[in-house]
Amino acid sequence: MERFICIHGHFYQPPRENPWLEAIEIQDSARPYHDWNERIAAECYAPNSASRILDGEGWIKDIVSNYAKISFNFGPTLLSWMQGCDPELYQAVLDADRQSMEWRSGHGAAIAQVYNHMIMPLANARDKCSQVVWGLRDFEHRFKRFPEGMWLAETAVDLESLDILAEQGIKYTILAPRQAASFRKIGEEQWQECNGSIDPTRAYLCRLPSKRTITLFFYDGPISQAVAFEDLLNRGEAFANRLLGGFDDGRDWPQLFHIATDGETYGHHHKFGDMALAAALDHMESNSLARLSNYGEYLAKFPPTVEVQIHENSSWSCAHGIERWRSNCGCNSGGHGGWNQEWRAPLRSALDWLRDRLAERYDELGRQYLKDPWQARNEYIRVVLDRDEANRNTFFAEQARRNLSDDDKVAVLKLQEIQRHAMLMYTSCGWFFDELSGIETVQVIQYAGRALQLSHGLLGQDLERGFKERLSAARSNIPENGSGTQIYEKFALPAQVDLTKVAVHFAFSSLFREYPEQTRIFSYTVNVEDYKKMVTEDAALATGTVRIVSEITQESSRLMFCVVRIGHHDFKGGVSPCLIEAACASIKEELLEEFDRGHYIEIVGLLDKHFGMHNFSLLDLFRDEQREILNLILDATMEEFTQDYRSIYEHNRHLMEFVQETGMPVPKRFLAAAEISLNTEIKEALMAEDMDGDQVQRVIANMQRWQVAVDLPEVEYSLRTFADGLMDQFYGNPSDLALLQRIKRFVELQKSTPIQVDLWDMQNVYYKLAKTAYPQFQSRAGEGDGAAAGWVEAFKQLGAMLSMNLGTILPEG
Repeated sequence: MERFICIHGHFYQPPRENPWLEAIEIQDSARPYHDWNERIAAECYAPNSASRILDGEGWIKDIVSNYAKISFNFGPTLLSWMQGCDPELYQAVLDADRQSMEWRSGHGAAIAQVYNHMIMPLANARDKCSQVVWGLRDFEHRFKRFPEGMWLAETAVDLESLDILAEQGIKYTILAPRQAASFRKIGEEQWQECNGSIDPTRAYLCRLPSKRTITLFFYDGPISQAVAFEDLLNRGEAFANRLLGGFDDGRDWPQLFHIATDGETYGHHHKFGDMALAAALDHMESNSLARLSNYGEYLAKFPPTVEVQIHENSSWSCAHGIERWRSNCGCNSGGHGGWNQEWRAPLRSALDWLRDRLAERYDELGRQYLKDPWQARNEYIRVVLDRDEANRNTFFAEQARRNLSDDDKVAVLKLQEIQRHAMLMYTSCGWFFDELSGIETVQVIQYAGRALQLSHGLLGQDLERGFKERLSAARSNIPENGSGTQIYEKFALPAQVDLTKVAVHFAFSSLFREYPEQTRIFSYTVNVEDYKKMVTEDAALATGTVRIVSEITQESSRLMFCVVRIGHHDFKGGVSPCLIEAACASIKEELLEEFDRGHYIEIVGLLDKHFGMHNFSLLDLFRDEQREILNLILDATMEEFTQDYRSIYEHNRHLMEFVQETGMPVPKRFLAAAEISLNTEIKEALMAEDMDGDQVQRVIANMQRWQVAVDLPEVEYSLRTFADGLMDQFYGNPSDLALLQRIKRFVELQKSTPIQVDLWDMQNVYYKLAKTAYPQFQSRAGEGDGAAAGWVEAFKQLGAMLSMNLGTILPEG
């Protein structure tokens, strides 16, 4: 009897973007990466796209995509981030699905997901439908095919949700074994109780109240648990053997043994988990121990012969059903004894109230513009996925009940964005963790804040007061954070952005960079109508007029601005609507004249006079640009400090050696100077055009002598970025032998340091060149080309340094 293996990875991250910018701002806790998405991509998503399989000596014998060999789903919001911030990785995910279709009888590895990880049994029918439709459309847009399966957030399930999946054409979903209630062979009358477990090696038919059906797969619980929380990923072969142990020769059907875990298990939660997965898959496949498959392929070959009934309102991550997302059920992350989650119920209640009020006004106002507001909401995902003007106009043409003016179109887009955020605010992560003021919960409160901002002046009523009153019943475990109302005011309101704030951002940042006449700042377009800047040795001023357009709602505003820098860090500025052209021109001229006279204090007074309460400072910039400008301001000063410390170290090094020889402790101030100096020197030595091995060793010896700690994360990140840049240059011009030698020298020298740069990207590029450039140079070398022979030898030496087994990667080499 045939044996099939399927491993499912649920790849998902809590959303982290600023809802007003549609982008993730810098997160210091993820250093040295920009944010946690970027960090987890480096630790997990990218490694699984190019995972190493090692030979018996620990050398890399192949690099493979795990995605193509497993079953997987990515959260749509995560894929959206990946598309914009890591397009190479995004393409690798899409390519893996196409590759899997070639291997798996036309059935792709990827399945869809309900759009923003909403707990479906707790949603109303409209939201359930939109979550499924948006998840489908997002999948089709990216993978260019219709999905066979769909992942339910936290596998939380009820019959209505399954019915909607089936109605929309979804063939199957995946559940935890404890979610099965009873089963029987199709055609039999007697049901058998599952009692918390069910045979995971077959497909099950679920009959729905509408007479529709859907197939359910119940993953193996114990092995999934061992993968996620035990040490099963320490060795790939042991992982494979544990999977193979799930088969039973006593079963009289083709068995599909499958597990399901968070995809982040393979690399983020367990370092090198991707390699254990790759090794396990390779072991089973190369030794013909089982056939690797996915759910779609198995279902096509072996339709269900058994039917099942489910436990409604159940999930894979809450022993109490779905209470983790609405009550203080006791499920939490376990790290905060004495805390409670009583806040969950009032948070959900406040959001339910807001959702229902927004829905009432949406339905009423939407019918003035749209044939069917709720069908329009379902179709709005097409605009979310492609916000260009032609696509927006197609949406209006299909959904509007009449010709819409430009103002009407802005109103319709605002209505749709209200509804989008009214769904985003139910992202499950908001309730999953322990604390009301945690970043995941603040995120859903920010979504609510964005919906409220959009509703102001549009829906004809102020909903914020009622929302805050209800939110006040949710209490933080941290006394200083108080209630949900205080958290809303402390964390959500300061994140808000409007067109004026975008103009402020543009104006201040223009003091430090040159902008074209039209530029994009996050989800806004800035059209510069006029702009003047004056700069002196100790001050700068910029003033002008801009039109700011929201790319999301198309709302726009024409604004006049003036910003001034006095000294290094004293910034003042103002922004106001430019309603009367002559008045605006007069104000700008007055400001420029005072600056030209050096009357900086008078300029501050004029800002107060002309802009009133619309005064701003550098604190009003968006976080990334604020950080970049502060770094520019600090760089010059820090460079001076670094040179001073290096001078102190160099001038006193012999004194330090003498003090050390006497047995007296070296003063800490000298050691501080040594630490800063030597950390700078090691980077310089390794990044130099003519790398000096002796100099590198001298720096290392001095670090050891003074027991200086290498700033490993920062230094490694800098060197890795530098090395990856060299390798990318070489990929673009592989005939550059001098560059190849430089790369080889860098790898050789860094291996002699305690830094140990991550060579992952360099190995990937090497692997590609081994498949493409190497055979060409090898052929030319075989024909007597001396230069080509030198290149081949250097390339082989680099491969050895990178632990690449060229013989197995390219057997003919």
